Amino acid sequence: MTIDSDTTMRGESDDLGERATPGVLLDRYAAGSSFFFASPRGSMLARGVDAVVPKTTCSGGRDRLPGQVAEFLRHAEEFGRENPVVVGAVPFGDNLPAHLVLPAEVDRAAPLSEPLPAPDAPRVDYEVKHVPAPSEYERAVERVLKRLRDGEMSKVVLARSLELSTSDPVDPAVMLRNLAGTDPGGYTYAVDLPRRGQDGSRDSFGERPETGRTLLGASPELLVSLDGTRVRSNPLAGSRPRSADPAEDRRRAEELQHSEKDLREHAAVVEAVVAALRPLCRDLVVPDGPSVVHTAAMWHLSTEITGELLDAETTSLQLAVAMHPTPAVCGTPPEDARVAIAEAEPFERGFYTGMVGWCDATGDGEWVVTIRCAEIEDSAVRFYAGAGIVEGSDPADELAETSAKFRTALSAMGWTDAL
Repeated sequence: MTIDSDTTMRGESDDLGERATPGVLLDRYAAGSSFFFASPRGSMLARGVDAVVPKTTCSGGRDRLPGQVAEFLRHAEEFGRENPVVVGAVPFGDNLPAHLVLPAEVDRAAPLSEPLPAPDAPRVDYEVKHVPAPSEYERAVERVLKRLRDGEMSKVVLARSLELSTSDPVDPAVMLRNLAGTDPGGYTYAVDLPRRGQDGSRDSFGERPETGRTLLGASPELLVSLDGTRVRSNPLAGSRPRSADPAEDRRRAEELQHSEKDLREHAAVVEAVVAALRPLCRDLVVPDGPSVVHTAAMWHLSTEITGELLDAETTSLQLAVAMHPTPAVCGTPPEDARVAIAEAEPFERGFYTGMVGWCDATGDGEWVVTIRCAEIEDSAVRFYAGAGIVEGSDPADELAETSAKFRTALSAMGWTDAL
């Protein structure tokens, strides 16, 4: 594998100097030529594209992807790039390729530690289509519950989508800044993608399709972070919508903390994450039970898992691929759940419930679960939300949960009446 030796390998940029703040990075973000990622570790703005990781579909498994990326980064180092980094997104399914690029330059800043001034979202007219219709989503949940009772599976995550057609093109920068200001302690991201239908397999030297689509969101869920040899994962499973009434809000959090159904669902996700990490890590620390954490829209059961790499050569992408997808976004057993999802969901998930993040040549990086997100392509905006279906789930409750999850991205544009 090679990369174009005529490209300018500029790498880490120091143009911002001491002025590098999360707000400055957001101001410099421009859809179509940028990647933005903010986490508790820090904020990153990557601009331009020097090369694209050769695109091959993930059919047959993603096991080859980390090695492919490691080789790609080694070649970048040979051409003079100091500690190069790839940024981008990996899809949920195996039928699409990952979209990972070597940016021309990378600027870094401190974490988003406090809310930022948010621009007003311009008012636009829109038409909304529910995919599937709410009543059909409830029927799909009922059909999955029957399969669970028959012992075919123990969990399936069913999603639905809102497709909005707007009167004017939507500026991703406005939505991104509003998302960053709503939950500054979470994981805010924006990724340029090829236009829908143009993200099939190709090599890094072929004609590059126009990146006219933007995937952006504010995920509460860290798939995995690697800093040196220190590994951290923070699976979430089990949730409740927030309430504007403080007393009711606290009641919902307490109810979640003691819900047998949600605790059982959460334990299954933690078990799967630990099983994926154990062959690659030592000294894993797993709390006895989950804590309750919140975003602006949701309460979640959360478990923070930490450990140390067994082999210092293991990369963050290798860890992420070993873990993805967790039962939090797919189900159990995963292959049976995938089949059930394909049968029940009348749309292609694409990069939704995949992972987005970065990995550098040392192996360090961060990958988050691609949820609480939207895809913007000109005047078309697609939102996604899902709920974990387990024994004891109620179709109406699961529908309400997806509606609450939609609010994260919808609120960023003032579109909550789309529900």
